[in-house]
Amino acid sequence: MYRVPFDKQSGINRRAFLGTGGLATAGLLAGGAATRLLAQDMRLTTVGDIALTRYGRVRGLIKDGVQQFWGLPYGASTAGANRFMPPRPPAPWSGVRDHFQISNNAVIAPDAEEPAPVVTALNRLSAQGEDSLTVNVFTPALDNAARPVMVWMHGGGFSAGSGNYLLYDGTNLAKKEDVVVVVVNHRLNIFGFLHLADIGGEKWAQSTNVGVQDLVATLEWVRDNIENFGGDPDRVTIFGQSGGGGKTTTLMAMPSAEGLFHRSIAQSGSRFRGMSGADASEAAERFLAKLGVGNDELDRLQTMTIEQIQDAYYSEPRIQGLGNGPVVDGNILPRNQWDPTAPPWSANVPFMMGSTETEDGWVGPPPYELSDEDMLRNFVVELANNDEEEGRKLLDLYKRLHPEKRNQMLWLTAESDNTRRWNAQALGRLKHEQGGAPSYLYFFDWYSPVHNNRMGSYHTLEIPFVFYNMDIGASMTGSSQSRYELGHVMSAAWAAFARNGNPDHPDMPHWPAFNPTELPTMMFGDEVRVANDPNREERLALATLRSAAT
Repeated sequence: MYRVPFDKQSGINRRAFLGTGGLATAGLLAGGAATRLLAQDMRLTTVGDIALTRYGRVRGLIKDGVQQFWGLPYGASTAGANRFMPPRPPAPWSGVRDHFQISNNAVIAPDAEEPAPVVTALNRLSAQGEDSLTVNVFTPALDNAARPVMVWMHGGGFSAGSGNYLLYDGTNLAKKEDVVVVVVNHRLNIFGFLHLADIGGEKWAQSTNVGVQDLVATLEWVRDNIENFGGDPDRVTIFGQSGGGGKTTTLMAMPSAEGLFHRSIAQSGSRFRGMSGADASEAAERFLAKLGVGNDELDRLQTMTIEQIQDAYYSEPRIQGLGNGPVVDGNILPRNQWDPTAPPWSANVPFMMGSTETEDGWVGPPPYELSDEDMLRNFVVELANNDEEEGRKLLDLYKRLHPEKRNQMLWLTAESDNTRRWNAQALGRLKHEQGGAPSYLYFFDWYSPVHNNRMGSYHTLEIPFVFYNMDIGASMTGSSQSRYELGHVMSAAWAAFARNGNPDHPDMPHWPAFNPTELPTMMFGDEVRVANDPNREERLALATLRSAAT
């Protein structure tokens, strides 16, 4: 076992950095013009330096010694004639544009909320709009230091979420680890994944997967501009959690993204397969019929209001599979992302993947306890294919291996073993079989005390530790001093991986590369340690049940 002391030389102030969703009361004068402070706390900031992009000069803020640029455009508005089309570059501008404020979120469901109130508390609830192809950039300096670049893709599947959450503020990570952090907004749901390429003829031939085409455009922006923000375009890491992990694994399977990133990290998320082009076309045609638009009238889609598009998308009966994510279109995404093998376009990219111990503990939050009856029902129905005898055997196995866990936490652990943990281990096996670059597996088992210990080590909980935002994310983490030890170790490991493709650093044990025989796994919890195949018996029992179901 290995306990890591907090790095008192990291330079991070432990007090909370407060963010507000309200209207600030003062104006910042920059270039003689007052900038309104809308949904963003700009206390303790000063006007920053000017950076040059391919489209014009930009100026941000300085907070805690870090240059912040909010809402930098990497693409033009996707409204009007650009709707459902591949991303196009923004129009150049003259003079200096101030980027002191978050920009629009992508358009999502009007009533969309996080499953976990502790995460909702960190949602700025900024305005939605089609002018949302932007990045937030955090850098220690505008110099030629050629720092590693870490490009974050938010969660929410391919349908919801935003890069503007307080939790994704890259200031602390940039300062502590001397990296450049880039956080992405891109098109989602029907606006990002309506498949028209097989319906509309030549004009619409590239109108598919535009939400992930946006991500490629982001990486092209990084390639072309990041040197002016102190970053190294030849050391770019893509990383994301949940849906962001699905975006990471999808970009790894896109020929157009090849060479634009050099390491990748999928946290509690993956996407092994896309929707078939035939199914996506059928769903699109049903959507057009719902709108009253003929296959030869697609231009009408670009003159409708957002509300008209949303009303048809969200109204009942919903169209199964419509706008849910990537489509295997044969061009942008030429094959399933990770089925049956790891994608060849990222064969030489080192990879990190992992899960949390009780992923679905974030839903609700859940009840403190499950009855024995409900516990058995869950194991039988959800894990044992409705076979009561096998369900009881599996439940007995988990109780024997985890005698200290109450029913609720035992169930959440088993469910995670069978879903996101299973997927992370499968990614490692496929990457190892490919043989081009190493991969590294982690298991996050630090338990949050919030909501009277009902959530455990839940989905999203590792994010504040990776970003060193434990104070910002106190609604998720609580307030214990031990948070800083773990936050130091994890943020340093992620940055080390971004720096050289290996997550090792002096303040943690050696992290072995993944192999399918031993399944070496870095365990991030109250103690940081390496365990070989930490859920081996559970994993093998679940594998047997999976085989019986096929």
